[in-house]
Amino acid sequence: MNALAAIDRPVEGGTDIGRLRGFVTAFADLLAATRDERAILESGRALLARLIARDDWLPEIFTRPHPDRYQQYLLHCDSRERFSVVSFVWGPGQSTPVHDHAVWGLVGVLRGAEKVERFRRQPSGGLVATGEDILHERQVDAVSPRIGDIHRVTNALSDRPSISIHVYGANIGAVERATYAPDGTPKTFISGYANSVIPNLWDRSRSA
Repeated sequence: MNALAAIDRPVEGGTDIGRLRGFVTAFADLLAATRDERAILESGRALLARLIARDDWLPEIFTRPHPDRYQQYLLHCDSRERFSVVSFVWGPGQSTPVHDHAVWGLVGVLRGAEKVERFRRQPSGGLVATGEDILHERQVDAVSPRIGDIHRVTNALSDRPSISIHVYGANIGAVERATYAPDGTPKTFISGYANSVIPNLWDRSRSA
């Protein structure tokens, strides 16, 4: 069974972690074939859309909101740190600060809805708003320093959590990035991760 087929494999019940295994295998193959960002975002968007087309594979431990702040759970990091996959979980009304990423990224909404406010930094250093969207389940967005990298994300739902799956072109929890004050003043940060364990993608005994 190839990696794409593994992403779409039917599940008989419970959490089908094989869908995530198929996704990370396919994404590693994509990065082995090209380093062109446009090609990665185009083909990667299709892979992520296929992964989030069904909500039957994310272990419950990586879906838990925190009462005070959004959570970033590491699901997989490539052994050469070429890419990482995380689940973001927002409680009702929770929001990120305005921030950048410093690398390309793909965001797919698995559950709920998210408001995305985009910004551009002016030569003077200030920020200007460039647009706002609501991302719904199964929709995928892209960011990068080339196409636009500064945004703020808010759970668009006031009564329940929202969850999105993010893929970044680095080990995103270790990347030095920046948040931005309303006047555009940057403040560097390294996000880290909320979890100390990651999914076991490679135990095939349950399906054997």
